[in-house]
Formats: sequence, structure tokens, C-alpha cells
Amino acid sequence: MSLRYAAAPLEGITTFVFRNAHHRVFGGVDRYFLPFFSPAAEHILTNRELRDLDPANNTVPNLVPQVMTRRAEDFLWAAEQVRAMGYREVNLNLGCPSGTVVAKGKGAGFLGHLEELDQFLDEVFSKAAVPVSVKTRLGIRNPEEFHRILEIFNRYPIAELTVHPRVQKEFYKGALHRDLFAWAMSESRNPLCYNGDLVTVEDCFTLKAEFPKVESVMIGRGLAADPALLRKLRGGSAATRGEVECFVQMLYEGYCVAYGQAGPAAQRMKELWFYLIHLFRGGEKQAKAMRRLKQPREYEQLEASIFRDLELREAVLGPLV
Repeated sequence: MSLRYAAAPLEGITTFVFRNAHHRVFGGVDRYFLPFFSPAAEHILTNRELRDLDPANNTVPNLVPQVMTRRAEDFLWAAEQVRAMGYREVNLNLGCPSGTVVAKGKGAGFLGHLEELDQFLDEVFSKAAVPVSVKTRLGIRNPEEFHRILEIFNRYPIAELTVHPRVQKEFYKGALHRDLFAWAMSESRNPLCYNGDLVTVEDCFTLKAEFPKVESVMIGRGLAADPALLRKLRGGSAATRGEVECFVQMLYEGYCVAYGQAGPAAQRMKELWFYLIHLFRGGEKQAKAMRRLKQPREYEQLEASIFRDLELREAVLGPLV
């Protein structure tokens, strides 16, 4: 059985500008997950959230909004808002490892409050008007925490459970606990999706060989580093220099329009290049300069130098850290 491919939400990167440009230039994605929004107690969507959610701004099929909260009433309100916009699924973020998020008991931090999480899920699944999927980690400190967490998940009809097999304290470093994903494959009552360190075609083939029954994977940083990755997984070609340059120009111009000025657009591009520079050979100098840049003119000159001076690889090498 062939895999279904989802594009993971990356805050600050996979906005509607990114999604539209990626779908147009490279494609290969079955579902794009929107970066999370966290409902305020006043139940008001910000202009930024509305802009990213607005169906009129999204030209790609099969979008899934993601919500991060620890209050069932806020999640249910958010689910109703996206249902009214025409979305057919909403995703609960239990995976974000950010310290500021975890300190509020949200994202992966919610995994440290299992009784509260159980009550939250009970209310959500008894009232939600749309199917609810979940993206999770294994726990906070110890991977063995996942045994208790999956026991709770199994009580509810989760549309799809996406598992990043690390705990919150590991962030994105260190070995993945694939043994626990294997255990979940046999014990989960809900369909599973794998997420974590899928950067190359070979990574995905290795995963499929290790878990032949897995039907869905979610790829985030690997797709930001190699936007043609999913096309290659479907038997297509690697990205060409012209395609990457077109993609980058579409993004920069799109952000300039979305933000009304070049400064914020350059900062958005800076975040993407943290990953995309891995697709170019010998880009260490440019990567360092990209981290320091402050003005749009600096960005434009640096982007030009990357395409002028660096060789494009067919695939990303090494871990993305």
C-alpha cells in the first residue's frame, strides 16, 4: 500500500503563501496542516489567523487547521469556526515542545496533565461538530509515559493520531524511539501517522520497510529543506535550480503583498532558509549571514548570491538541526 503524505505545520514558515507556492511549483502533498492557532478566552480570531484560515487565500486542496489549547470550550469554539469556513477536520496540537508553550500546559505540556487531558478529550469528542485528529509526542521526560497516554487516546474516536516518537525534553534531537511507535502500531485503536526525521527519499523507504503497515507520514522540516521531496517519493524528479528560484521568488513576493512591506517578508524568508540552505552545497557562509541579516536589501543580495554561487544538491545531506 502506498503512503499518504502530509505536510507538517511549521510556525512562521508554512503559511498560506508557502502552501500555495509549494503546491503550484512542486506538489506531491495529500494534506497540508496549518500552523496552530491558540484561541483566546475572548473567542476572537486575530487578523493573522483569519488571513491564514480564509479559504479565499488558500488554493490547495485538503487543508487541516490545527488548534492548541488546554480548554475544551476554547477548542470546541475553534472547531466550530473552522467548520463554518468549510473545513472537514481539525487537529489538536499535543506535540509542540517549545518551553513557553509547555509552561502554559499547552502543546506537549498537556501530556503532563493526563487526568485533565482525559477530561478535555471526553468533552471534545462528545461535542465536536467535525472529526478531530491529534498530533502528539510520547510524553514529557520518559518515553515510557506513552503507555499511559495511548491508553487514554484509545478511549476516543481520533480521526488520525500522528506520533512524533520523542518526548518534549528531547525537542528534535537525539534518537527517535521507534520501538514505541512499533508498539503503538499494534496497540492503537485509531489510525496512526508517523512524523519525525524524514528528510530524504531513503529515510521514507527505510521507514516503510520497518513499518510496512504504516499508511500515512507527516513531513515538516524535510519538506522545508527539500520542497521536491514528496514529488520524488511519488517517482518524480528532484528540484531544479530554476524551480527553487521560482519558488523562493514567489514566496518573497507573496509575503511582500501579504505584509504590505519587504521587512517582514525578508524575516519570513530568513526562517525558511534555515532549512532550505541544506539543499545547496557549501552554503555555510550564506547560512551564517542569513541569521544576521536585518534589512530587506541584505536579504535580496544574499538570495541572489546563493543562486549565483552555490551548487544545488539533488537531496539534503545530514540532520536538520
